[in-house]
Amino acid sequence: MRLMKGFILGSAAMFASAGAQAADLPVKAKAVEYVKICSLYGAGFYYIPGTDTCIKLGGYARFWTTLRSNSAAYQADSYLGGAQNRLSNYYTMRSREALAIDTRTATEYGMVRTFFQGAFSWTSGGYAGVGTTATNGATAYDARNPAGSGSGQVSGGNLWLQDAFIQFAGFTLGKAQSQFSAPWADYPGNWYELAGSSGWERVNQLTYTADFGQGITASFSAQDQVANFTTNVWNVSGATVAGLATGAYGASNIGGSRAPDLVATVRVDQAWGLFQASLAAHDNHAGYYGAAETSGYAADKWGWAGQVSLSIKNLPTGPGDSINMSGVYTNGASRYGFNSFMSTAFAMYGGTNLPGAYQSVGLAGLSDSVFVTGSAQELTTTYGFNGAFNHNWDPRWATSIYGGIAAVRYNNTAKGYICNAVVTNLALSTGMAGCNPDFNYAAIGTYTSWTPVKGLTFLADINFTVLDQKYAGGSTVALPLQSTVAKPGAAYELKSQNSLTMLLHAQRNW
Repeated sequence: MRLMKGFILGSAAMFASAGAQAADLPVKAKAVEYVKICSLYGAGFYYIPGTDTCIKLGGYARFWTTLRSNSAAYQADSYLGGAQNRLSNYYTMRSREALAIDTRTATEYGMVRTFFQGAFSWTSGGYAGVGTTATNGATAYDARNPAGSGSGQVSGGNLWLQDAFIQFAGFTLGKAQSQFSAPWADYPGNWYELAGSSGWERVNQLTYTADFGQGITASFSAQDQVANFTTNVWNVSGATVAGLATGAYGASNIGGSRAPDLVATVRVDQAWGLFQASLAAHDNHAGYYGAAETSGYAADKWGWAGQVSLSIKNLPTGPGDSINMSGVYTNGASRYGFNSFMSTAFAMYGGTNLPGAYQSVGLAGLSDSVFVTGSAQELTTTYGFNGAFNHNWDPRWATSIYGGIAAVRYNNTAKGYICNAVVTNLALSTGMAGCNPDFNYAAIGTYTSWTPVKGLTFLADINFTVLDQKYAGGSTVALPLQSTVAKPGAAYELKSQNSLTMLLHAQRNW
C-alpha cells in the first residue's frame, strides 16, 4: 500500500514538473490554411485566405520592334518619323511588363468586382535637331512622341495605369474601356492604330449596365472627356507659321471641363457573333479669345458621335475565324473616329517632280471645332469604317487581313478661317481657290502569328498607311526652317503621302 501511494505521488510530481516546463515553451502554431481554388468565376481564381473573396493574378511581358517609325506600333505620319530623313528612326523598340489583379466577391446584392492593370514600359527615343544655323547641325536626345494622349508613348521609362475600376449591382466606376467602343475597339484584327472607329483607350467613367438576358444589354455612361476624348479646339486667329508647318491649324483653346461625355450603348451578344450600336454627346468648351477673361469667348457647342459594330463568328472558313467591323460618324467629337493613340497634326514628307519645289509634304490637322476671335465654334465632321478577317490555320498559326479609312471634313466657314491662315502665313501658291484642308486617312495591313506554346506568341504585322490631302494639285507652300526635323526653309509641293512600316512582336501572357 505504501509502495502504491509512493508511486502515485511520484508520478504526480513528475507530471507537474513537466507541465511547468511546457508552460515555458512556445505555443504550437496553428495548422497552415492552404489557398483554396475558387471555381465560381472560371480558371485561375483562388480564395484569399481567411476571406470569401476570390483573386486572380495575371499579366504579360512584351517586346516590340517597329521598323521605319519613331513610334511603337504606330505609323510614320508626323514629326521625326514623317520627316523621312537622317533624323528618322529605322527602328523603335519597346519592352513592357504588365500586372493584372482581379478580385470578386459574391454578396446578397450580386458580385462585387475590382480590377486593376498597370504596366511599366521602356521605349526607344530619337534624336532631334537643335542647331540654329546652316553650319550647326547639333542634335539632342528627344523623348517626344507624335502619337496621341492615350498612347502611353513616352520615350524612356513610363509607368502606365490601364484599368482601375469597381463593379457592383450593374455599376462600373473607375477607369475602363469606353462603353462606346466595340469589345475589340479599333483592333478588329491588327496591332497598328486604325482610324474609323472609337478606340481601346481607357477612360474614367460612371456607368450603369442593364442586363435583359439572352445576351442583350444596355449601358448608360458619363465619361471623362479629358484628354483622351478631345482632339483640338483651335482658335485659328492664333495660327503660326511654325504650327501650320506641322499641321496645327490654330492655337489650342480648350477650356476647363464642364460636362462629361454622355454615352448610351445597346449590345446583342450571341453564339453567331455580336451587334452593338453606340451614341455619344460631347461638349466643346473653349477658353478665351485673348490672354484676359475680358477678351470674350466662343460659346459652348455640343457635338455627337454614332457607331455601329458587328462581329460574325462560326464562319465556314474554320473554327475560331471571325469578321469584325465598325462604322462611325462624328460631328464635333472627332476622337470617336480617330482614337487618342493617334496624332492630330500630320506632316509627312516625300519626293517631288515639281520644278522649284525642294520636296513634297502632306499636311493635315484634326479638330473637334475651329473658330476665329469674335466668332462662334464651327464643328468638324468625320466619318469612317474599319474591319478585319481573322483566320486560324491551325491551333498555332493565325493570319488577319485588316483595313480602315476615315474622312475629315470642314464646313465652308471653317475652311475660310483655315485657308486664310494658310494663304497668309505659308504663301499657298494656288491661293484660296486651291485651298482645302479636308483629308482622308487610310490604312491596310496583315499580320501572321505563331503560338508555339500556350500563352507565348510571336507575330509580324505589316502596315501601309496613306494620308490623302485635298489641296489642289501643283500647290506649293513656303515652309520655314524646321531645325528639329532638319527641314530647310523652302517651297514644298502639297501632295498626298504614304507610310510603310512593320511591327515585330513577342508576348508571354501569364
